[in-house]
Amino acid sequence: MGLKRTNVYAEDSDLELIKEAAARIGKPEAEIIREGIHRIALAYRVWEEPFVTDEETYDLGGPVTPEDIRDAVARGHESRERRNTEDQT
Repeated sequence: MGLKRTNVYAEDSDLELIKEAAARIGKPEAEIIREGIHRIALAYRVWEEPFVTDEETYDLGGPVTPEDIRDAVARGHESRERRNTEDQT
């Protein structure tokens, strides 16, 4: 992967969050910024074909409530925080 230098403007608060994360997980700030750029580039990518066709479905076993989603996100966040903390030791 070839890297190119570019300049971006960022909020002080965002830069502080990046600095804190880099210190917590032991990665360079630049690596976190590159990862963020890559993730958002993929999020905005337009695919030529749909990811899932109309014929494809995924059975979640019933209705999914906003509380179910919040709980799943909270569990995922807690799991990641534990993993990040363990990586420091």
